[in-house]
Amino acid sequence: MELRDYQKECIETIQAQPPGAYLVQMATGLGKTVTFANIPRQGRNLILSHREELVSQPRKNYSCSFGIERAKEHSAGEEVVSASVQSMARRLERFSPGEFDTIIVDECHHAAASTYRRILDHFSPRLILGFTATPNRGDKVRLNDVFSDIIFSRDLRWGIENGWLCDILCKRIHIGYDLSSVRTRAGDYAPGELDEAMEGTADAIAEAYRGHAVGATLIFAVSVHQAEEIAARIDGAVVVTGETKDRAAIIEAFTRGEIPCLVNCMVFTEGTDIPRVETVMIARPTQSDALYTQMVGRGLRLYPGKERLILIDCVGVTGKASICTAPSLLGISMDDVPARKADEVQGMLFDLPIKAASASDCPESWIKNVEIVDLWARGQQYNTHDVNYFKMPDGSMVVSLPEKTKLVIPCPDSLGMTLVAGERMPMQAALDKMYLTLETHCSDSRPIWDLNIARRWGRAPATEGQLKIIARRCKGFDVKGLTKFQASQILNRLFGGKAS
Repeated sequence: MELRDYQKECIETIQAQPPGAYLVQMATGLGKTVTFANIPRQGRNLILSHREELVSQPRKNYSCSFGIERAKEHSAGEEVVSASVQSMARRLERFSPGEFDTIIVDECHHAAASTYRRILDHFSPRLILGFTATPNRGDKVRLNDVFSDIIFSRDLRWGIENGWLCDILCKRIHIGYDLSSVRTRAGDYAPGELDEAMEGTADAIAEAYRGHAVGATLIFAVSVHQAEEIAARIDGAVVVTGETKDRAAIIEAFTRGEIPCLVNCMVFTEGTDIPRVETVMIARPTQSDALYTQMVGRGLRLYPGKERLILIDCVGVTGKASICTAPSLLGISMDDVPARKADEVQGMLFDLPIKAASASDCPESWIKNVEIVDLWARGQQYNTHDVNYFKMPDGSMVVSLPEKTKLVIPCPDSLGMTLVAGERMPMQAALDKMYLTLETHCSDSRPIWDLNIARRWGRAPATEGQLKIIARRCKGFDVKGLTKFQASQILNRLFGGKAS
């Protein structure tokens, strides 16, 4: 296979690194598996995958001996060994610490988990290379304990703008489910409970298909049962599950245009190349950025006559659980976008960040943002020094000062690093630096940016003057029950700190 220029560049970058652990980000559809399979080997390689069904997928990209460590399968000294993390963690005694020259961690955003760490601590390879397609904003887990640097990055925007992937038109269609009581298990919705919550949605999904899908369509369903229910309501649709025997023939018929719609249950999430797909419908709610990205990735490849991918998110009520939708592809959070404004965040993919920021620019969002920042800081063990940050949908942290002046800390990357005044530093160092800047230069406006002080005096009911200003400036917003602190949050956003 002739490698693309950026794949060659990635390999050259890897070869230039001294021994160590490095991270590579490559968007779904840009060929990360092909890339790491073509890295020149100086010894044996180990590939680690987080799901057992992914273990055998890299085999087709290697021409050398290829072994498997998964369930009942065992390797026998092959040049490349592909293993499930769960199996390898239980079999470490079979391998010496120096067994592998290079360890490749596929979907490496999982690498901070204890099972991965146990494996990586056991071995002493020359290189550990983490590959991921997920635009992790550093909100959920930092990988700086595993990898020392991000040495190569080609994200979704780069892939689309450089003509390697097709553009995306994003739509939100309400289909009536309620996930507020569905529990989370292993970082995603519990499968059985999710299936029950989606019961009765097949009619709405089929209607969404008829009203919004264009061309060859791939629908992701929660279960085999739901897939069959959906397909029964769409003329010519075919169900594909893990038990489908003639899968290759079905894909060929779909590619020839003989089948208009494929409805699948966790079959086409990774590794399946069906370039003809023009519409992807997500009827399988998920909290996993990686799973969502992989589902959408099935429709990102170019195809003659294909203008763009239509991405349809079938949405409903989620409660507090954070569901992945189109903005997740760019690392944009919808957590502080009020439900009543969420439908504003649709359209062409690269327009979504501005739309999300605009939709979150309302009083209920400004109040909720305090909680969002607190949860983020506790989860990441950051000390914000009680600075009154506002967290934007793109993950950046903003402090509003008088005369509408703003100080900004950009969103951290997967290693917890950010860029401040041209200097790359850990997020905590950036928070420390911001605090010192505010102490030194903004002491006269301290009540504006000091959250601790604001909270101490803000438990009392909002003053009549505060309520009048908010009611006048935020028409339609219910000001009843606001505290002084909540009112100050709103006024702070309205006037850039001047009226706090």
